[in-house]
Amino acid sequence: MSSLLNRVKSMPKLGALWTIGKVLSLPRPLVLFGEGSAARLCGSMVDQGHRNVLIITDDVLARLGTLDPLIAVFKARGVTTSVFTGVRPDPTFEIVEAGLRACREAGADALLVVGGGSAIDAGKVIALAASTGKTPRQLEGVLKGRQPSLPLFVVPSTSGTGSEASVAAVISDSATHVKALVVDPGLIPLAAALDPLITRGMPASVTAETGIDALTHALEGWMSRFATAQTDGYNRAAVRLILDNIETACREPGNLAARDAMALGSHYAGLCLSTSAVGYVHAIAHQLGARYGVPHGRANAMVLPHVLAFNQPACLKRLSALARDLELVPPGSSDRVAAEALAARVGDLLARLPINRSGSMLRQEDYARMADDALVEAHGMYAVPRYMVEADVHRVLDGVRAVA
Repeated sequence: MSSLLNRVKSMPKLGALWTIGKVLSLPRPLVLFGEGSAARLCGSMVDQGHRNVLIITDDVLARLGTLDPLIAVFKARGVTTSVFTGVRPDPTFEIVEAGLRACREAGADALLVVGGGSAIDAGKVIALAASTGKTPRQLEGVLKGRQPSLPLFVVPSTSGTGSEASVAAVISDSATHVKALVVDPGLIPLAAALDPLITRGMPASVTAETGIDALTHALEGWMSRFATAQTDGYNRAAVRLILDNIETACREPGNLAARDAMALGSHYAGLCLSTSAVGYVHAIAHQLGARYGVPHGRANAMVLPHVLAFNQPACLKRLSALARDLELVPPGSSDRVAAEALAARVGDLLARLPINRSGSMLRQEDYARMADDALVEAHGMYAVPRYMVEADVHRVLDGVRAVA
């Protein structure tokens, strides 16, 4: 236990995160919304005087031709572009350092990230390292940049992470398998385009997994002790938008109205991350990603029902209020009935979505280290409504493992 407490003390303090989210005046990205907004964002970058743009993405999107119409906008306006396709899921410091080298070799005066949360997080740290002269590892922690990043623009290819609106980025340490957090206002992009034409190419499983990531952001933000009236408004809207549209977006990839709604829900939840943050779902899901390579959204889907059940005694009134706002129960229902109706709605949704939630890869011999790392993350950074001990994390992992 003393080892755990010492490690928590070395993490970014809750007070520092509270100050960043509540007291500092954080910038917000300009958001372009709707069909064709990605191309409009590229045109806006040119109008702002950028003439040498590095595009950061992954090789899958590059092969699919997702970048082609955006590069065409730049080319027609006489802008030089280069492309870094080295981003992988759960990007490591090595990947970020490779992207930083590409940025410097290109002499880029702006970065455009086209991709999911992994690409956006990597791009945010690359942009801040490029402007500060610090290595990506030197930026780990709270307020290590202390100046604006290289101009950064973002086109999310999934509706899930909300990273285009948050003050943080998560980078993996390939040696320790620990997720490192970079927190700095300089990470927030100047502008983002939420374009359904970009997200419609995602497979149903990716749409589902990333959508559940956004839903988890909103639910954990709702349960956070850092929640405010403002975050409640955004997170309530995010939960409603995602619950009402995620199945349609999975079933009908070309349904742009559902894609628009998912993008907006993800963005709303992302706006709250810098204030209300997340909780045990993310802390435990990060261990599944780091140790077993489980994609982040899928890991959240595996863990979410178990943490909802754990938190319910401490969040009964909050969860029941949300259930009533969503009209999940008839008027006059008790708080317990309402909270359980919300949990059932989430559980039923997870069962219908194309998400593989099997926990068969978990090994009990890994539990102790996973629990230790999850508790260090959660207790060092998140305002969780109810505290877990190691045995509680083990019970969550047992619940995850029991799903075939």
